[in-house]
Amino acid sequence: MEESGRRRQQRRNHPSTTSSSSTTGSTHFRSQIFSSNPARTTQSSNFVPRSTATIGTAPHNTRNSGHLPRWKSETNENNQREGEKEAGEEVGSIVGTCPFMCPDGERAQRERLRDLAVFERLNGDPRKTSPALAVKKGRGGNALELSTDLNIRTISLKYVQASDVRPLSVLEDTLNYLLNLMESSEHPFEVVHDFIFDRTRSIRQDLSMQNIVSDRAICMYEKMVKFHVVSHHRLRSCGGSSISSLHYLNMEQLSKTLASLYLLYEANHGTNPIYENEAEFRSLYVLLHLDSKGQQTESLSFWFSRVPSLVMKSKEMHFARQVLRFYRMGNYRSFLCTVSAEASYLQYCIIEHYVNEVQALAVSYINNCCYKLHPYPLEHLSKLLMMKESDLESFCHACGLETSSDGDGNKSLPTKQTTFCNPREVFKATSFWDFSSRKVERLTAFFEIAGLLALKYMGLGYFKLVK
Repeated sequence: MEESGRRRQQRRNHPSTTSSSSTTGSTHFRSQIFSSNPARTTQSSNFVPRSTATIGTAPHNTRNSGHLPRWKSETNENNQREGEKEAGEEVGSIVGTCPFMCPDGERAQRERLRDLAVFERLNGDPRKTSPALAVKKGRGGNALELSTDLNIRTISLKYVQASDVRPLSVLEDTLNYLLNLMESSEHPFEVVHDFIFDRTRSIRQDLSMQNIVSDRAICMYEKMVKFHVVSHHRLRSCGGSSISSLHYLNMEQLSKTLASLYLLYEANHGTNPIYENEAEFRSLYVLLHLDSKGQQTESLSFWFSRVPSLVMKSKEMHFARQVLRFYRMGNYRSFLCTVSAEASYLQYCIIEHYVNEVQALAVSYINNCCYKLHPYPLEHLSKLLMMKESDLESFCHACGLETSSDGDGNKSLPTKQTTFCNPREVFKATSFWDFSSRKVERLTAFFEIAGLLALKYMGLGYFKLVK
């Protein structure tokens, strides 16, 4: 009894011992329960690779989705070789035999469908044409251009017949015929441009299908680039709702034609280190990207690194790089003077939009920086911007600025106006190129007169010596 009483007394004095042991036991039991689940999960996850391995998949296949079984990769290689063989049979070159500007079959079909342009209609009849008027249309929506590899073509020749393709001599005559239509005054220029645009595209397609990369092809590509450049200039003076789309498509084809021309230059550099007009046509790429700011597919510095050194040293490329530097620096005075003194007609057709932009920049500089109490004379500003004074006044109004005149009729531009804005469209009255042309004509006349006077005085001196 005494012993049992002592045990009860010990349990009263140390109650935590029993509870802790029971708690420990229950905790150990719960840990055994939850620790068994990860073991099962791990075992089930190991089952997946083993099951995939049974169907021929290599280990770690779940990490490399591109890994294929050996038998499957061999099948794909065989299919790829067969596809390349078929592509090689479809893509190649052909020798054209069509003696006319338009194949007979296409001409007859378009007569039946009344699909004749206004320049192709015989006596204005939309159902009749002749071999001297009809010109082959372009294929598809995009022109066939030379790719980065001159041996690759983007149109299959599997269903093309030699009688539907024009040889080089016929293509040259066709191009000359089309370019003569540029001076046509019977129809609006946008109608003329749309016709020549599509027919020159078909010429490039025939050249590419026949793999013609000779000097004569280079000459033809240069003419087609000139067409797109001049159209870039003339379309700005046209009106209508479709002009913006025509302008966009023209710029797209200009870029493609230039890229093909550069490939032709590079393909023939083995026989000719540099072509006569190559420097000017290379400079057009730089002028097209004056304000690109990353929009071109490659940086200009990388493009310059691939240009031949003789081209980089030419005056045309020197001009393009100067214009690029002045434009991005905002140096409007040097920009306008350089363009006025050195730009060719093709280069100016590309720069015209930027000339207008730089002139607006100059007006904003003068409006913001000059003293408010002293309006800037338009006579001096017209010489600075190389514009007629009457055109300059309209240009200031297009920029949202007002002009004033004093009692003597001298017009000026009040400064510090807060209504300045860039013209929404290219200012059509700008006579920058006319100003430059007149300056060149005056310089030419001056040198001619100087030469005649020199000959006169040399003749007088000669007669004195004879006497």
